[in-house]
Amino acid sequence: MKLFFDERQTLHAPLRELHNGDWVPYAENVERPRAIVSQFADWQPVRDFGMAPLLAVHDAGYLAFLERAHGAWLDAGRSGDAIGYTFPIRRRRPLGFGRIDAELGAYSYDAGTPVAAGTWQSAYWSAQGALTAVDHLAASGDAHSFALCRPPGHHAGRDYMGGYCYLNNAAIAARAAQARGLGPVAILDIDYHHGNGTQDIFYDDPAVFFASIHADPCTDYPFYWGHADETGEGEGAGRTLNLPLPRGTDGASYAPALDQALGAVSNWGARFLVVSFGADTHSSDPISSFALERDDYAIMAGRIAALGVPTLIVMEGGYAVGDLGLNVAAFLSGF
Repeated sequence: MKLFFDERQTLHAPLRELHNGDWVPYAENVERPRAIVSQFADWQPVRDFGMAPLLAVHDAGYLAFLERAHGAWLDAGRSGDAIGYTFPIRRRRPLGFGRIDAELGAYSYDAGTPVAAGTWQSAYWSAQGALTAVDHLAASGDAHSFALCRPPGHHAGRDYMGGYCYLNNAAIAARAAQARGLGPVAILDIDYHHGNGTQDIFYDDPAVFFASIHADPCTDYPFYWGHADETGEGEGAGRTLNLPLPRGTDGASYAPALDQALGAVSNWGARFLVVSFGADTHSSDPISSFALERDDYAIMAGRIAALGVPTLIVMEGGYAVGDLGLNVAAFLSGF
C-alpha cells in the first residue's frame, strides 16, 4: 500500500477554538499528522492536480474565500485566526459582503473551524494528497492506498466549512475516481462523527452511494445531520445509509453495523471505495465516546478489504495523539 502526505499540510496551525462555551487549544493540531508520519518510513510525494478537481465538488466563490480569508482578516485590522460569529440559519443566499466577518459566517456553520495563515495551503495539499492516491490506484492497479489528509474533510460541504474541515477530500477523491472511469463509487465513513458535508454533497446524486457509521447525532456533533431517516432525496433517494450508534459502543457492538454498511455497498455494486477513516472511535479519544480498541481496527479493515474493490483510505479525525499513530498503523495493517 502506498502512503501519501505533503509537509505543507502542517502549515495549518490555529491556536484555539470555541468549544462548550470556552476557548480551548485547537484539537486538530499539527501533532496529529506527525504522530502518523512517524509510524511509517516510506511516504510518497504528492502531485498537484490544480483547481479543477476541487471545483468539481466545491463552489468557486467558496474556494476563493478560503484562499483570501486570512489575509482579509488581517487587512481588517484583526490579529490571530479568523473565526466567524454570525451565521445565517434562515434564508441563506449569495450576497456581496464588505466585511470578512460576514463572509466567515456565510461560509461556515460553527465557531470551531478557524482560518489561520496556513489554512488554505494545508487544505489544498490535503486534497491533492487524496487526488494523488486516486491517480496511483488508477495507474498502478494496486488494491489500496492511503492519503494522510490533514486538515480532514468530511464535514465540509460544497460551499461551507465546519468541524475542522475546509475541503472535502473524500468527495474530491470520489469525483476524481468517477472522472477516471473507476465507478460506480461508494464512500464509507467510519469516523466517530457523521460526515455531514459528504452526505450533503451527494444527497441527491444517484451515482455515489454514501454509508456512515457514527455516534448518534441526538447526543453528538454535528447534531443536525446523520439520523437514520436521512436516506437521500430526488434521484439520490436510497443512496444514503446512516447507522447511528450510542455512546460506549465497543468493537463487538460496532461489527454488525459495519457488516450492514459493507453489505449495502456491495449490493449497490461499488467498483471503487473511498473510506473516510477516523480514529476518534478509539476508547482514549478525548472528544469522543466510543470504546473501540486498537485490535478492532485491523479487524475492521480486514472486513472492508474483503469487498475486493480498489479502496482509498482518507484520514479524518482522531485526537488522542499518543495513540493515533499506532491506531492508524493497526487499521492499515488490516489491508
